[in-house]
Formats: sequence, C-alpha cells, structure tokens
Amino acid sequence: MRFVSFLNPLGAAVAGVLVNQGHGGDQVVDLSHPSCKKLMGATGPSLQTLIEQGLGGWAQRLAQAPFDSDALWPVADVQLLAPLPRPGKIVGAAFNFTDGLAERAMAHPAEPVTFIRSGNTVIGPGAAILIPPDVGNVGYEAELAVVIGRRALCVSRDDAMRYVAGYTLHNDVSGSALVKLDGGNFVRGKNLPASAPLGPWLVTPDELPDPYAVDLRLDIDGRLLQNGSTATMLFNIADLISWISHRMPLEPGDVIATGTPAGVAAMHTPPAWLLPGATVTVESSRLGRLVNPIHAGEMFLER
Repeated sequence: MRFVSFLNPLGAAVAGVLVNQGHGGDQVVDLSHPSCKKLMGATGPSLQTLIEQGLGGWAQRLAQAPFDSDALWPVADVQLLAPLPRPGKIVGAAFNFTDGLAERAMAHPAEPVTFIRSGNTVIGPGAAILIPPDVGNVGYEAELAVVIGRRALCVSRDDAMRYVAGYTLHNDVSGSALVKLDGGNFVRGKNLPASAPLGPWLVTPDELPDPYAVDLRLDIDGRLLQNGSTATMLFNIADLISWISHRMPLEPGDVIATGTPAGVAAMHTPPAWLLPGATVTVESSRLGRLVNPIHAGEMFLER
C-alpha cells in the first residue's frame, strides 16, 4: 500500500492512502473525511500515528475497507507533503554505494559511515530546496529512504528487516563546501534549511519485496545526472539498521537514508551543483517521482 500525507480541503495536514481507479488514475483516500470516522476510530489521521500503531496492520485493514466517493481526491488535485513532514531524525549513510566509491577512487569503508540530519530539514514534493547564498557547492543525492516502524535498539541483523515500516525517495541535499571546511564533519553540510526532500509516498514492504532492485535516477532540468540501482549498496538495509541501533535508539517514524549511487555533482564536468532557478527530480519506477524547484535561501553562516 502507498501512504501519503497531504493538505485536506480545510488546509490540515492529514494521512491518506492511494487507490488506483483504473482509467481514472490514482486517487487519494482522505482518512480525515467524516465517512472514515468509523474505520479510524479514535486514531487520528496522521501517518506518524499509524506507524506507531503498526503500519502493516493498518495497511491490511485499509485494503479491505470500502471508501465513500466523497473521501476520494484525484492525486493531481491535492498538495502532497513529505510522507512524514517532521520525522524525529534522519540517519544518513555516506559512501555506501560501490559504484559511487569507484567513481571517486575511494576504498570501501570497513563499517558504515553515518551522520544525523534533523527532521526539521525535511520538505515534501513540490516544495523549494533553499540554497543559502553564502554556502557554495551544494549537491544532490538520489537515495532510497527506509522508515522505521517500531523502536529498534541493539537489534540483530537477522531481525532488522522486521523493523521496517516502508520505503520512500529522498534527495540528500548537501553543502559539500561546508563538509570540506569542517574537515569532513557532516553536521552543518547536511543540515541546511529545506534541504531534505522526501516522498512522494511511503510504500509498504509487501509492495517492495526486493529493496535491492530499486532503480534510482536524478535529473536537473531534464539532464540525467544519476542513473543507478540499490543493487550496488555496500552495507544493506539490515546491516544499517543493526549497526545504527547498537549506537542509538531508532524510533517509529525515524528515517534511514541508505546512500547514493554514482553521478554526484562533483563528479561531472563541469560540476553539477544545485543553483536557484533549476528543478531537480528524483525518480524510481518502484517509488514514484520527487520533484523540487531550487530557490535562493537566506544566509546560513552569518545571521
């Protein structure tokens, strides 16, 4: 099942699910609609809440439910938000695709290299990525993102996939110049405002049984810059969940960004840094299209 967060007609951020109406195309079921009250019971129409209560169980329940036509909206007519507009945290994996390491002539790390991104940096489909004028060399990274479904602490690799609620696309926008200025520390470079597009929807594991056969493409204004696959992931999802959970607790709704394939901005000639006025698209045949314009932001280093 595909879950979304969107703005309902009253302007509230609510959860929904996508249903296919054949020739009518995808429609969003508004789980905040009065006709869904009996189905939802005391549960609020929030994807974070559904995850905390067990997204797999909700997916089974919703798959069997009839929906009033008044609760359906064409997906093209609603404003989609990030599936989780404010996740608790994003734990990113750096240097985690073998083709990406090869293009940089880098050795494989012996263990995962991770960083923390604030959930406040997340934006949804169509929202603007903001490039601070005082931060140079801002790059993109098309990624598969894994959403955690229940608290994970010191979990084994064999059990790790049981903690996955679903998958979505992520563009890990990074201030590369800041990372270099900070001696390789990722904190500032990975936490620019409005720098973490997420979406367009959350796909449950039953619809993505092989997360290592996911195509990942990224283009800027139609120029294809990344065209890879999760097949070249170095440390797989179970590795990442287990490794991270032995160093910090992962909570329901937390996100693991699994890294990016070859084709990052610095590797193109000339470098393909993000610039205001352009539009960047991350796309996968399995997970949809995540499109974001690029605008100039406020000063970041000097306030």
